[in-house]
Amino acid sequence: MTTINDSKEGKSNAILAYFTIIGCVIAIFMNMESKNKFASFHIKQALGVHILYFLILAVVSGFDSWLITFSFWIFVFILWIYGFIGALQGRETIVPLVGEYFQKWFDKLA
Repeated sequence: MTTINDSKEGKSNAILAYFTIIGCVIAIFMNMESKNKFASFHIKQALGVHILYFLILAVVSGFDSWLITFSFWIFVFILWIYGFIGALQGRETIVPLVGEYFQKWFDKLA
């Protein structure tokens, strides 16, 4: 659990991480020196959501149904919104269904 001071200091990096994969990479490099726990948490969540988006995009592109494609995009968008709002509010909210995996997989990253 992070303190209020950690969440205030790392909030800009946490928010930046949710804006495209490039923003996530920039946030990783910005957080390398300070190693803020709040920013690290959200960087892992955002990176996972971005990678999940590209994986789902690759899988869904093979389907001919617009309903399946739209459903997967809505799913990833909801995950993104959930994480982004948590970063804005200064809370460490794990993204539903896959957030715990993101924290484990990217443990050494940030």
